[in-house]
Amino acid sequence: MENEDDESSVVDIYPLSCYYFGSKDALPDKDETLAERIQRFKSNFAAHGLRTCVEGVLLVELFQQPHVLLLQVKNSFFKLPGGRLRPGERDIDGLRRKLSRKLSLDDNGVHDDWQIGQCIGMWWKSEFETLPFPYLPPNTRRPKQCIKLFLVRLPMSRQFVVPKNLKMLAVPLCQIHDNAEVYGPIISGIPHLLSKFSFNIINV
Repeated sequence: MENEDDESSVVDIYPLSCYYFGSKDALPDKDETLAERIQRFKSNFAAHGLRTCVEGVLLVELFQQPHVLLLQVKNSFFKLPGGRLRPGERDIDGLRRKLSRKLSLDDNGVHDDWQIGQCIGMWWKSEFETLPFPYLPPNTRRPKQCIKLFLVRLPMSRQFVVPKNLKMLAVPLCQIHDNAEVYGPIISGIPHLLSKFSFNIINV
């Protein structure tokens, strides 16, 4: 069911124990170094223009507190599940595809029913190597990347199947709040973006 225009201010959150976590084959690394990653971004920009990424905010309950599901890469940095849109791909379709590739047994998402809610935030990169801003700087004529965050409403139970080279963690909102040093500016800003919502923690 697609909830693209869902403006509900109440988010149902189910216990972490309701979900099953498994693993699947590792995703291939596209870049060995940061320099290779930047060069790939530049090549993609030259070919397709603005790089648009979509990421999902998935919430669960643990110890009566809301937690966000994060992916940890190589035991170092954290990221939200999601990724780059294909040229001409719609936000919702692209996020569903990326969630299935990162979190489902079925990489194509044919049998997945991700409930994508509203876009809760947008971030921009004016250059390839700059930090993202929650607004487009006024002197930026050709932004390089746009990152959109969507609230994903989880069902009461679900199986998550994560590539072996990624680790999925449930991190409390109070831990990531204003903690850009560990989680980066986008993830550490999630509690602010969620402040307009009420959490309905459901004990199963």
